[in-house]
Amino acid sequence: MQYTILGKSGLSVSKLALGTMTFGAESTEEQSFAVLDAFIAAGGNLIDTSNVYAGGETEAIIGRWFASRPRDVTQHAVRCITR
Repeated sequence: MQYTILGKSGLSVSKLALGTMTFGAESTEEQSFAVLDAFIAAGGNLIDTSNVYAGGETEAIIGRWFASRPRDVTQHAVRCITR
């Protein structure tokens, strides 16, 4: 995975972001968790989400995924960008 610095924030983020618009709409929670796990395992750390995706269910799914994963994975390895 390649990384870049996000603007002037100093945060190192993957050049590939995971779009999550279909989580909770076209993808089940189980499928969404599997996609998130695979993305993180591949070295990705930038997740794009919005509170309007699937009527807010997308962010709820991502929140449950964060809560169910080890803190070292979620706190230090993942950056979420919301719109």
